Amino acid sequence: MDTDHSDQGLIRSDVTLFSIIEHLMEENGTTVTAIANELELAKSGIHKHLKTMEEYGYVVKRDEEYQLGLQFFNRGIYTRTQYEIPQTVRSLIGEIADQTNESAWCIVPEGGQGMVLYGASENDSISPDSLIGSWLPLHANSGGKAIMAQLPQSEIDAILDQHGLPAKTQSTITDRDDLLDELDHVQEAGYALNFGEDIEGIHAVGVPVVIEDDVLGALTIAGAANRLTEEYCKTELVPLLKSAVDDLELSYIYG
Repeated sequence: MDTDHSDQGLIRSDVTLFSIIEHLMEENGTTVTAIANELELAKSGIHKHLKTMEEYGYVVKRDEEYQLGLQFFNRGIYTRTQYEIPQTVRSLIGEIADQTNESAWCIVPEGGQGMVLYGASENDSISPDSLIGSWLPLHANSGGKAIMAQLPQSEIDAILDQHGLPAKTQSTITDRDDLLDELDHVQEAGYALNFGEDIEGIHAVGVPVVIEDDVLGALTIAGAANRLTEEYCKTELVPLLKSAVDDLELSYIYG
């Protein structure tokens, strides 16, 4: 892992600290020696970073291995509440999953990507625990496309310049002009579809959450391709999602 970011005006010790955190997450816990070897840094320096984080509860030591501590979870819950999207979205996601017997999600944009903020599922197609807190490329899922379609062209261009159009599956849109054409359609229709573009065999539909001209995120429903047909998405799920967005708007204005 390359930690030499001095040419970007970053603080080297901070880069090292975040690199340690990322490595602990990737390895689900590891030793000082393993981290030092991976980052090509002295064990003494790695040990000091770990002891500092341990003192503040951000890592814990079990036997000879260090793991991320629950303090990250505590701070993550706090961070989630700071987003402008109304907190009633959590109960709405549960209600949508219950009504449809599918998976429902709330995605918010940041830094040109989408973060799964909340999720609920009434079947085994997708586990909420596997996606909550995950980053998603906006171009490859229904919620992301619903969000992008509401953005000015300059912001869309900036996102595509930064992140490109990597293929998640064979169905992912990887051509810039094709994506822009679809975003025009999404903007006009008020919803986006995803037919196996993110995960093979999974279809999804998403609508944007736009309140007082701010694009706060998107609500989506996902499930097996044989259940979420195009007609079912358009006639049943889109109205359900748009109604939920209306509820969020009322909660935002009057809550």
